[in-house]
Amino acid sequence: MATHPTAIRNTSFISAPRLHRALTASAEQRILRWLALRTPACIGSDHLTLLGFTAQLAAGIFYALARYNRFALLVVILCLMLNWLGDSLDGTLARTRNQQRPRYGFYVDHVADLFGSVALMCGLGYSGYLHWPIAIAMLIGFLLLAAESFLATYTLHSFQLSAGIFGPTEIRILLIAGNLALLHSPYSNLFGHRLLLFDLGGAIAAVCMGVTVLALAVRHTIALYRQEPLI
Repeated sequence: MATHPTAIRNTSFISAPRLHRALTASAEQRILRWLALRTPACIGSDHLTLLGFTAQLAAGIFYALARYNRFALLVVILCLMLNWLGDSLDGTLARTRNQQRPRYGFYVDHVADLFGSVALMCGLGYSGYLHWPIAIAMLIGFLLLAAESFLATYTLHSFQLSAGIFGPTEIRILLIAGNLALLHSPYSNLFGHRLLLFDLGGAIAAVCMGVTVLALAVRHTIALYRQEPLI
């Protein structure tokens, strides 16, 4: 009986090298390795992926609820910590146990990140601590960075886990610090103007993401042109 093509596992697939140069990368990898070695056998990488995805969705929900009760921001902090645990440990656990599924893992992990990021930004936009135009600008910046990363992974066979010294963990740390600041006051002063703290931080983040994606696009285009010049 002939085997359906989709039932054949492609053993020739080679994962792109992972490049992680963020500020916390070295310490984070040591912590994740320690956690992976002590994770109970009944918990698998899929469970952790689901935990990370669910926690990010919950963070968006509790950001929205913070519109009515600012102490929901404390629950957001817990959700961000659980998101880090699930989203960061799943791959490390799979590699530690030699249970890698490179195509499945890459696809599922990043689809979850995309949907989770939409939920997070929608929750922030509804919270009242961030105006919708800034939330949308941040989401567009993130989606552009993600798309550029996926294209670079395919064409250059190099998967960048961070943009410069900032990666997902640094972003979570900034959000946690921002939430604690919001509990004190949702406003900031800039040159005598009173602004929402997250509007200021979000605008800076959106501009930085836009500049970063343009710089990466130029650098990678030049690299690809040099690899495939016109003869």
